[in-house]
Amino acid sequence: MNAMNETCREVLEKGFRMELIMQRDMYIKIENYMLSCMKDGAHDCQHIYRVLYAALDIAKDYEVDKEVLIAASLLHDIGREAQFQNPILDHAIIGSEKAYDYLQLIGWPEYKTQHVKACIFSHRFRNSNPPESIEAKILFDADKLDATGTMGIARTIAYEGIVAEPLYCVDEQGNVLDGEENQESSFFHEYNWKLKNVYDKFFTSHAKIIAEGRKKASVEFYENMYKEVKTIHKTGLKALNNELV
Repeated sequence: MNAMNETCREVLEKGFRMELIMQRDMYIKIENYMLSCMKDGAHDCQHIYRVLYAALDIAKDYEVDKEVLIAASLLHDIGREAQFQNPILDHAIIGSEKAYDYLQLIGWPEYKTQHVKACIFSHRFRNSNPPESIEAKILFDADKLDATGTMGIARTIAYEGIVAEPLYCVDEQGNVLDGEENQESSFFHEYNWKLKNVYDKFFTSHAKIIAEGRKKASVEFYENMYKEVKTIHKTGLKALNNELV
């Protein structure tokens, strides 16, 4: 009887493990759907892959449903195009609904699709829906890691160009604004609002360590750029005034 119980337990555990990983053909199917949705140069498929790879790296420290984590990582930004077309929309909300509908369409069970939906719904830095499950927390951290260091700087500048926002703004006298407080939208403002504050928002210890290692590069880039443009504006305005009568 004990041997039979042991065998049954092994079968159940094996089935449970199989349920927590993703078959390659299913991955390709979801990946192809993701690729059909990604059109934003700052949130392109390479961003998705970096988030996925970071999520799998972080997940090594936890017991997680890898199938849910992989699907959520692949689909977390599929609502971006809708938000780009209408900035009032929240890509996390739109994307979570699209992901749920798609996974239902391809035959995923309800509890899995609901879990993926919840992960995507709570992955955004700008909303007030904190992630609850470990899979959701890992997705949040993996996505935020792509806003740290030099990659965070590069992606933010790229997106500012896409939405036609400037690198920085100036006051009425032509002096460069640092982007703090409630200044106009710009790269400097986004840095001070999000990029410099993302480092204390992580849920997992591994992500915190990775982010901390990238922080210096981000801070130095902003400070050097601010110093450069502030100096050229200051000296340039003075030189121009000397040339005008």
